[in-house]
Amino acid sequence: MQVFHTKSKVIITCNKRLSPYLLDEVKALGYDIVRDFPTGLELDITLSECIRLNLNLRCASQILYCLKSFKAGNPEELYREMADMPWEELIDFSGYFSVTSNVDNPTITTPLFANLKVKDAIVDRIKDKKGIRPNSGSDANKAVIHLYWKDNDADVFIDTSGETLAKHGYRKIPGKAPMLEALAAATVLGTKWDQKSPFVNPMCGSGTLAIEAALIATNRRPGLFRMNYGFMHIIGYDEQVFFAERRILKDQVVKNADLQIIATDISEDAVDVSRKNAKTAGVDTLITFEVCDFAETQVPEGGKGVVVFNPEYGERLGVHSKLELTYKRMGDFMKQECKGYFGYIFTGNPDLAKKIGLKATRKIEFYNGKLDCRMLEYELYDGTRRPEGERLIKE
Repeated sequence: MQVFHTKSKVIITCNKRLSPYLLDEVKALGYDIVRDFPTGLELDITLSECIRLNLNLRCASQILYCLKSFKAGNPEELYREMADMPWEELIDFSGYFSVTSNVDNPTITTPLFANLKVKDAIVDRIKDKKGIRPNSGSDANKAVIHLYWKDNDADVFIDTSGETLAKHGYRKIPGKAPMLEALAAATVLGTKWDQKSPFVNPMCGSGTLAIEAALIATNRRPGLFRMNYGFMHIIGYDEQVFFAERRILKDQVVKNADLQIIATDISEDAVDVSRKNAKTAGVDTLITFEVCDFAETQVPEGGKGVVVFNPEYGERLGVHSKLELTYKRMGDFMKQECKGYFGYIFTGNPDLAKKIGLKATRKIEFYNGKLDCRMLEYELYDGTRRPEGERLIKE
């Protein structure tokens, strides 16, 4: 079964509301989109082409290569269809695999049962053909098989990513209530930052927004921080393809970038965590870190950049009454100290957002976990209103 050089349906998943940013990324890499939907998009490509996507994408979660589409009304039919596939040509009998699923079938009360049927079919098939049972479990660090089963329609995929792509691999110390790296990247891409002017991130927490800004501006891709993917554990994998793609990633990094990225936090521990994460990402020299109250953040004059806040929402951290004053102070700070900039506040609390005291020019929808969030955009005039349509343009 020559999956590495055979085109098939490929589904790239992402967290809800990140699909517009994922779509732009995939198009920029030169791929044609078959269709897109709220949590991902579909391509028609080979498994080898999935290697490049895994290394490059910032906003994706998983990249799934379809092996077979079939009809199954119950667990027995699912088992028969799965056991009929040549798993011995895909998974080494001495190897390890895990099964994940997305199941909505009336005969299944728990996805774990569907996972078990898939696992049993694979193990029984390989034992029948090779005489040895492969190991299996819940770890996603080797071969991963994914089942999508809705009503009577089923697709079985190789999860070419394995561990989620939404974590970019450099954040060894997460900090409190961290923003997932894929969401942070989409947040940066959702601003009007031109990737040259100042990027100011008060209340930086564990530094994810500032780090993702530096990674984007210098074209450092997530594949630089990771050496294990699901596709590496499928029979037929050619490691030379992977290393060739990694060399391309290294060669395209922008060296000696002239950037002003400023990250501050009142917590010394948070700034220390940010510095360590930035060092792991290789961008610590591109970010100026400082311990201070956000209102004391030094905003470069005449920079025409962006200032981005990701404050507490009052849902998981903080006390609501205290946060009302904080949100008002953020509005005052942007109005008084950030003239000529675009200001952004990412929040999951619309009541607190009303305390900012500024009128948003855009409200960009995101989810942070299960929290319905908005990134509010404010055009902070520097004394004279800009002509209509004049914006920071990405080049």
